[in-house]
Amino acid sequence: MVTSSIFHTRKNSWPAEEYISRNTLHLIDYDSAAPPEQAWRRKLNSHANILKEFSITFREAIKMVSLGIRLWSYVREEASHGRKAPIDPFTKESCKPSASQGVPLGGMGSGSISRGFRGEFRQWQIVPGTCEHSPVMANQFSIFISRDGGNKKYASVLAPGQHEGLGKADDAGISSWGWNLSGQHSTYHALFPRAWTIYDGEPDPELKISCRQISPFIPHNYRDSSLPTSVFVYTLVNTGRERAKVSLLFTWANSVGGLSHLTGNHVNEPFM
Repeated sequence: MVTSSIFHTRKNSWPAEEYISRNTLHLIDYDSAAPPEQAWRRKLNSHANILKEFSITFREAIKMVSLGIRLWSYVREEASHGRKAPIDPFTKESCKPSASQGVPLGGMGSGSISRGFRGEFRQWQIVPGTCEHSPVMANQFSIFISRDGGNKKYASVLAPGQHEGLGKADDAGISSWGWNLSGQHSTYHALFPRAWTIYDGEPDPELKISCRQISPFIPHNYRDSSLPTSVFVYTLVNTGRERAKVSLLFTWANSVGGLSHLTGNHVNEPFM
């Protein structure tokens, strides 16, 4: 039974100045690199709480008996044809959903991948009727910075290292990557269909980084709005006296989410 109230008063979005300094907002306010005033915001070092489950009363269960019978028959019929029912309330998910999702990637009706507010790619809905909740930790942006002729160097994956996908026996050595981002000075800002991640002096204290993400969602244009694509645009502002040599790396496992990046059966071929 749900014990909390289902009625909530609408709250205004937190001002961006509470998460990012005004100086940083002014520096990255170029070509839409700064997040908007109205957005859902989280710090990257925030913890993603597991969503609470709820139960129903005996009276509610009696009312839903007929619905349960229909669903059970539908699940059994799909299983007899070797298919997994997209709606199956009788099978408990191995990965509990958490409040870590962000703005999804991809067009309408073309499947989607969610990028969590801490930078991980998760919630894979590529295969119709299935959803892979677990993140593929090999899918990451990483940055390498060199200053003063190489005397100052910074390198890190652009995501905090506290993830459930790290430190396991099957992480293929990914936990040994440079997870040097604390997330204390980095923030995520979401306003569908776009999202912004601002790295305010991380990992280089004298470098401001803005990552913009956008998926096609164009009014009155369903063809382009259904393209299975997403774009990431990076804006960097050097506030130091020295020139900075910056390299950005994007790694992506050949998979469709879940354990598919470990089970194989994927082929890379050149195309024209």
